[in-house]
Amino acid sequence: MRKTGWAVSRGIKSADAKELQRSDSGPAPQECHDEAVVSGMRQRGARALKAGLRTVVVLCLVTTLVHVVLVFLHVAPANTVSKRYSPTVNAWVYPYFEQNWRLFAPDPDSVNRQILARTAHTGSDGSVKVSAWFDLTAVDNSAVEHNPFPSHTAQNLLRRAWTTYTETHGGDDKSRTERALMIQKYLRNIAADRFDSHNSGPFDFIQLRVVTHPIPAPGSSPRTPAEVRLLPWWKVTTHEK
Repeated sequence: MRKTGWAVSRGIKSADAKELQRSDSGPAPQECHDEAVVSGMRQRGARALKAGLRTVVVLCLVTTLVHVVLVFLHVAPANTVSKRYSPTVNAWVYPYFEQNWRLFAPDPDSVNRQILARTAHTGSDGSVKVSAWFDLTAVDNSAVEHNPFPSHTAQNLLRRAWTTYTETHGGDDKSRTERALMIQKYLRNIAADRFDSHNSGPFDFIQLRVVTHPIPAPGSSPRTPAEVRLLPWWKVTTHEK
């Protein structure tokens, strides 16, 4: 009985020793491989993230540098470089980065303008259907009225586009420069987008009518008659609507 108990005790101690040796030797080979794979994936992910961040930072720096150079050429006195690259400079600056002093010395309008638009569509049988006049200015006014935080688009987009159009075209509606042609397309696209968002149906041409009402001074003589300016029909392609 004593020998049997000693043998059992020895077998238990031997099993405990093997278990201890196994635990001291570390995890199994399969576990080590899995941890290595996970660690490698984490390292690759971290490297990809760092590379992406570096790319974004470089792009931001390059864009900022290009923006500063183009704006500088725009505001600097006319020189050989600015004249040579004027199409590129104007395409970047107008209409979103235009530089002027109106922020510090505002020049409010002395007239009320009403900009209307109508469209024309040529049917398959050759007939032309002309829509009724649509008041674009009234849409902007309704978006601004009683709105404590009106958008810049509703306040200034259409108004500034028309003001710039008159500055570049005068009174004959002829685009004699690349900038004038760009402003004409800009005004046309604004009108087409506004008309398309509030009216259904296709159209091929668009026409603007601008009614200008001078604002009389207090106590002055009766109002001056309104001035009506009818612009020519402009072709509108599908991708510009």
